Amino acid sequence: MRIAKYISNAGYCSRRDAEKLILDKKVYINSKLCTIPGTNVSYKDKILVCGKILKLELKIKLWKFYKPIKVICSNKDPKKRKTIFDILPKNLPRLISIGRLDFMSEGLILLTNNGDFARKLELPFSNILRVYRVCIKGEVKVNSIKKINLGISIKGIFYGKIKAKIEKIKDQHCWLIFKLHEGKNREIRNICEFYKWTIVKLIRLQYGSIKLTKQNPGQIEEINRIPQDFL
Repeated sequence: MRIAKYISNAGYCSRRDAEKLILDKKVYINSKLCTIPGTNVSYKDKILVCGKILKLELKIKLWKFYKPIKVICSNKDPKKRKTIFDILPKNLPRLISIGRLDFMSEGLILLTNNGDFARKLELPFSNILRVYRVCIKGEVKVNSIKKINLGISIKGIFYGKIKAKIEKIKDQHCWLIFKLHEGKNREIRNICEFYKWTIVKLIRLQYGSIKLTKQNPGQIEEINRIPQDFL
């Protein structure tokens, strides 16, 4: 595999950042300086990055994490906001999030030690189920739910493969369940904005066959076996 991919899969940094380290002359292969990001390496090669020997973890590992609100899923944030990686336990290896939740959303985020595995599960062809619970302030018309389930276009983007339903109505709030597979950027928020629904809470409950159980915001739990629908 290419050296930048090796560094990323070893959990040191992203592939793009790995390419920058190579161009900055901070990567060595078998004690020789590497200057070309496209250089191929094998598992037998000795890779040194910024003075640290990297070990590639061949076994894919998976964790589920309850993302609190007001944290982001990126490794770095120009606005200096808190990230999920700031609040994860320090004894964990470098992890990669599988997909993201936006700043004010909460709930299930999956984390892995393998970049290729993360990218595979994010791609639309993986057809992974995502389930969300959304609290809306005010009235939600049944006819609007029917239109969502048929598929709608918003600002030139078509949102299909969605199943929405009203879960309950209480104290002038309507709780909705959204089930979708594509997971386009801010999909639920864009739909709610289109219908002028004010979101009070947006919680991801499920990703594939993995569900939030009794976790509290900020808690993380390793999954002992990779689910069959992820393979």
